[in-house]
Amino acid sequence: MSRPLLGDAFGHHVWATLRLIDSCLALEPAQLETSVPGTYGSILDTMRHLVGADASYLFVLSGGRVAEIEEDRMDLRELRAVMEANGPAWASLIAEDLDPEATVIRHRDDGSESHAPLGIRLTQALHHGTDHRSQVCTALTTLGLEPPAIDAWDYANQDGRLSETAPSS
Repeated sequence: MSRPLLGDAFGHHVWATLRLIDSCLALEPAQLETSVPGTYGSILDTMRHLVGADASYLFVLSGGRVAEIEEDRMDLRELRAVMEANGPAWASLIAEDLDPEATVIRHRDDGSESHAPLGIRLTQALHHGTDHRSQVCTALTTLGLEPPAIDAWDYANQDGRLSETAPSS
């Protein structure tokens, strides 16, 4: 069976977020409060925002089949469970026959709306995750810690779908 075109992109998105959460589970509470200028906020607040937004994107794009979450008080284990559940939800969504030009309307609690094509909303979900994972990795380096290897090549390698050939002499 072939993979959906966006299968690797969203597979990586979920995998990288889970790896980053796993690396943050070992941090002390004071370390989780680390903030770096120019980033969203503390490590924990950024992870809450990242996972909360991911659930919100899925809520909108799935027509409400995936619930929104109240991430503001969630700990990393709770965030991990949400992100783990988001993996199959993303896989199911992108396996559908999607029209990238279909307008998706997001209704906000204040009565406002945003209208954007599905392709843009999917792009935003991936960009948002990448941006905030990078910010958390930056914060980890300021603590003197090595962030986890989470780029797309690392994802392909761990999945056994990257092969390298040494140069011939």
